[in-house]
Amino acid sequence: MINDDCIFCKLANGVFPTNKLYEDDDFTVILDASPANKGHALILPKQHYANLFEIDDEVSAKVLPLAKKVATALKEELNCDGINVVQNNGPAAGQTVFHFHVHVIPRYDNDDFAIGWPQGEPDAESQAELAAKLAARL
Repeated sequence: MINDDCIFCKLANGVFPTNKLYEDDDFTVILDASPANKGHALILPKQHYANLFEIDDEVSAKVLPLAKKVATALKEELNCDGINVVQNNGPAAGQTVFHFHVHVIPRYDNDDFAIGWPQGEPDAESQAELAAKLAARL
């Protein structure tokens, strides 16, 4: 299904012009219009899924191999020092466009761009309890 009100559906399906890097039956890969770094790419499914919780398993299984393909091309072309592969779900996680997408961001030593968080120090007992509860759900 394509959502007529979704900008990423329109970008993925050629309604608006993009700097397209790749296209297949399921995905379009474009350069981000507001890049974190030169070469910042977006992997966009052509069908509308709001987030990770909605995406079809068959489609989601194709995302990481495609991200690897995009990352490899970026590394070879730009000679970057690293790559971030980022996928946000929900406003609290930084999602601003509610169409599943993956950022593939070239990184350079000392590029002054950070993705990170403070490292917590949970106690062993609470970690073990949480692990057991989560394992039961999986």
